[in-house]
Amino acid sequence: MQIGVESARAVENRRIFVVDTDEIIRAALQFMLHDENEAHELESVEAALVKATDWPPDLILLGQGLLQSEGLAALTRLTTALPGAQVLLVGSAADPILGEALAGGAHGLIPVPLRLEAVRKAVDQALGRG
Repeated sequence: MQIGVESARAVENRRIFVVDTDEIIRAALQFMLHDENEAHELESVEAALVKATDWPPDLILLGQGLLQSEGLAALTRLTTALPGAQVLLVGSAADPILGEALAGGAHGLIPVPLRLEAVRKAVDQALGRG
């Protein structure tokens, strides 16, 4: 049963890639978003780029763990290969790499700890939903 989901959004089929090295964060975000979106968990930039060849995303949620391990090159690779996708960062606002990523082209931040309402609101705004 879908609670608090507008039927128009449930059939709209907006594709979101959740890209992070942290399996728990990926699973939590996928669970929070799957009722209103087509959400996919991916553990690397390479996996996201491979999947995007057949199914390009509308939005990418890029995790702090991935940025810490791969640096800003991860963001650059995604934004260059998928220019039509918005990128939201997921992590602690206090982490300097997230500030650098925001300055480097990311479109916003979803702070941890994750809260259902905040995640859905940020995603809706990034996807241009009212």
